[in-house]
Amino acid sequence: MLVKGRKVSGRGEAVAANYAFGPLEDDVIIKHRLLTRTTTTRGEPPLKKLQKKFTSLFVELDKNEDNYGDCEKLAKAFLQELSTFEIPLLKSKAVVDANLREKHNFDELREEINRQIVQAQTDIELLKKQLEESKIERRHKEECEAIRKMIATQPPRSETLKIISDLEKEIAALDAENTAASSRMLELRKKQFVLLLYVVDELQNTIEEEQKSLIEEKEHKHGMEDASGGLEPMHVD
Repeated sequence: MLVKGRKVSGRGEAVAANYAFGPLEDDVIIKHRLLTRTTTTRGEPPLKKLQKKFTSLFVELDKNEDNYGDCEKLAKAFLQELSTFEIPLLKSKAVVDANLREKHNFDELREEINRQIVQAQTDIELLKKQLEESKIERRHKEECEAIRKMIATQPPRSETLKIISDLEKEIAALDAENTAASSRMLELRKKQFVLLLYVVDELQNTIEEEQKSLIEEKEHKHGMEDASGGLEPMHVD
């Protein structure tokens, strides 16, 4: 039996509720009350009343007297008490059956919830994977879109091919012009080299002639000096 908590001070502080019996004793008492159909501590328990009715009937039947009326009266009282005792039992049985069904439904519901939790976890992992794949696909699409925009800013292929063709023609023309210029330059260098050889040859001839003239001039001068020395006049004392 529970004893309610009481206030012990004027400040309104309440102490924890005290129990006359422990939890185990409470379970025993509750089980005993359910079995004996005792719902209160007051009065006589129904099972004890039924036992008394049965004992009275048995004692009256055991007498060797002409007591048919009393036995019938006691039998009716016993059956009435038995019926009264049976009704709560049927109610209790109905409650137990209902609780068992409810427990069974609860177990099924719990299994279903656990299955749904596992399925939800699987779905979450799958969605995470799909999200990562979607992010990668979106990044690829953005890269492709950027490349497409960059390509869109470029001129058409036909125009690009025309530009390439014009550049190739220009390069060919420049190559031809460069080749012609190189040929002209080579020809000019040949002429200059020939001219240089001619000038060197002429210069060499001039130098040789000058040297020859100098030698002849020296020889002529020496000859004149020798001639003038042989004709020197004699001095008379």
